Amino acid sequence: MLSARSLFQEIVDHDDSFQLFCSIAASGESQGGWENGRIAALVPEGMRHLAPKITRHGADEDKHGRIFRALLRNRGLPSVPVPPETDYTMLLERRGIGLAHEKLRREEPLTEEDIVVYLAHSRVTEQRAAEQMDMLVKYFGDHPEVGKAIRMISHDEDNHLAYCHEELLAMARAGHGRTIQRVLRDSALAEIRVYRDVSLAVTDHMGRLLGWPAPKAAALAAGIRGMYAYERFSGWHRMVGLRMPLRRDALGGLPAGTPGYA
Repeated sequence: MLSARSLFQEIVDHDDSFQLFCSIAASGESQGGWENGRIAALVPEGMRHLAPKITRHGADEDKHGRIFRALLRNRGLPSVPVPPETDYTMLLERRGIGLAHEKLRREEPLTEEDIVVYLAHSRVTEQRAAEQMDMLVKYFGDHPEVGKAIRMISHDEDNHLAYCHEELLAMARAGHGRTIQRVLRDSALAEIRVYRDVSLAVTDHMGRLLGWPAPKAAALAAGIRGMYAYERFSGWHRMVGLRMPLRRDALGGLPAGTPGYA
């Protein structure tokens, strides 16, 4: 029987698939850390109060990258190159979602609208990240090898999502509501396509590493396409709503350390 638990267990139990999984995750998190660091440095003068929170967001993402690399080191495995078709962040940028790296490499201050775009894009991608980590905590939160890492990252992703909700609501009150609605919708519709494509690509690579028979690989691909059909029909709406989070000022304090994952 195919299930998220059994599939992830296969990936964790096999060195080659675990190596690819952690390498993809570490690369994406580190890229997110760089992006947030640049955004924090370029925040416009009228929004400088957000810079510490954006910096904290980036520090968390960097920490997650270190955690995944530490999981590899603990098995004596090096990182491997990330196949381009599995690079979620890069593929989103190619679709014009979020702030382009070319803009972030300049030394020109961002605009208020750029910060709105950053937060709206983050609200969508952090929704995905929080949901994925919730699932992994449910099935592997007590796993002796990866459980501690999963719980730590899940806590951070919940904080990131809460921060996006709270700051976007404040910006909506400041008059950015229409821009927020537009960017949220565009980001969500692009994200679900990219997530489908990346999921299919990762499944293909994992299937070859783990020797999955053709019927199993086909069933998994069909499941991914079925999920996309649901998300395209109505599921994407969960990514665009805004509500005041229970966790207020979630990124207002000092970032947590990474004991055991230096």
